[in-house]
Amino acid sequence: MRLFRLVKIISVSLEYGLDQMILSNEPSGRLAWLARLTRFRRTYTESSGARLRQALESLGPIFVKFGQMLSTRRDLLPPAIAEELARLQDRVPPFSSAEALAQLQASYGKPVDEVFVRFEREPIASASIAQVHFAELPDGTEVAVKILRPGIAPVIAHDLALLDAAAILLEKLWPEGRRLKPREVVAEFSKYLRDELDLMREAANCSQLRRNFKDSELLVVPEVHWDYCTTGVMVMERMKGIPISQLDALKSNGIDLKALSRAGVEIFFTQVFRDGFFHADMHPGNIFVATDGPARGRYIALDFGIIGTLNDSDKKYLATNFLAFFQRDYRRVALAHIEAGWVPAHTRVDEFEGAIRAVCEPIFDRPLKDISFGKTLLRLFQTARRFEMEVQPQLVLLQKTLLNIEGLGRQLDPDLDLWKTAKPFLERWMNDQMGWRALLRHMKDEAPSWAATLPQLPRLVHQALSDPRDDTARADILRLSAENQRQGRWLAAGGALLAALVALEAWRWLH
Repeated sequence: MRLFRLVKIISVSLEYGLDQMILSNEPSGRLAWLARLTRFRRTYTESSGARLRQALESLGPIFVKFGQMLSTRRDLLPPAIAEELARLQDRVPPFSSAEALAQLQASYGKPVDEVFVRFEREPIASASIAQVHFAELPDGTEVAVKILRPGIAPVIAHDLALLDAAAILLEKLWPEGRRLKPREVVAEFSKYLRDELDLMREAANCSQLRRNFKDSELLVVPEVHWDYCTTGVMVMERMKGIPISQLDALKSNGIDLKALSRAGVEIFFTQVFRDGFFHADMHPGNIFVATDGPARGRYIALDFGIIGTLNDSDKKYLATNFLAFFQRDYRRVALAHIEAGWVPAHTRVDEFEGAIRAVCEPIFDRPLKDISFGKTLLRLFQTARRFEMEVQPQLVLLQKTLLNIEGLGRQLDPDLDLWKTAKPFLERWMNDQMGWRALLRHMKDEAPSWAATLPQLPRLVHQALSDPRDDTARADILRLSAENQRQGRWLAAGGALLAALVALEAWRWLH
């Protein structure tokens, strides 16, 4: 099978001139003669990006998904090629209802009719990894059943092996290929793809996102029915709404598109900065809008196979960068990269600051509403790469999602000012992280540790005085002393802050 796929890849590459694209652009010129030898009088009317997109579509769904992922790596690709790859659609013919029923019976160990009161044989949606059918549970609950495509795992394994082999060849034949790190890109794609093969993992992502937005007035996330989920089957609440791309249908249902665009921005920044857990595949096919019932006008999120996560350092870095950028504080942007450890500590701040200024300053000749957050982040990454910045996978996912959100928001409202919408949220978040609320929160988090360590001090002091040769006891005392000094500083700072707040309230009461 691998040999057949390899022959197919070579055939498609020759048909669309992919060999010419690689050989003709080889910077050393050593392979130019091979490009001339393999041309065979082929001429092409379409751009190289369009031909690459068509070749990936011809090679099948796994290569389509690889092209989609590659389109997010705009720090590596020319813009024209990235734009073409972004047009790839993950649409494949559905597998038969007989295969779907067989998959369900294998998962549940009994016929489908004994599991569901009703199961619709025709799928409602189909993609390269899975397809979705509607069904009804014995208690009358309407559900959506996501079923993994039969035999997809070995197909993926074969195609990933071929992609890795192609990456090795690219590195060896094309010196510039080493800078693009093709093997790392394939490894990154492999990780995301294998995560999508485990529907229990997707169900857990869905459940976490639903918990994060419990009682939200902006976003609805389906409930997972865990008793019916396996690694190959995911059963969730059936959601009813209109796809976000159907603007005329939304307007006819009285949905306020401008409010919807602002809500989308708030949802994104809430996921990123409040939760550090965000839906990273927010293309129009995965987003609906509820038009009936209590959830009317809210977003509906679907497909949770790709989720991004950020730690506190990532979130602080992003907030600092965005705020400093729009205040034109390029030194703060440079320092944020160095403090996060993403640019080497030996980097000269003034040189890095100058490089960032050269990229970003021309943007401010345009209205703020015309500035792209996603492209701004991309420019920062591209500039930082010149200063040996390592690519951060979580930020690549964030960049992809941000570009999706921007495109979606401006499709709903062409006049959307993303900065005006996001700035208050970022400022509130920074105040919450750096201000007195953060201090009180840290004190609350440390309280259990204080309660556990403070009572031990008298015993350890007595033990150390009784036996001065006991090095272990002295070490414990020093450790606890240092820890309690740190905690004491927190207490002192917190006490001073609380005293100041009490004094302020007293002054307000007296006046």
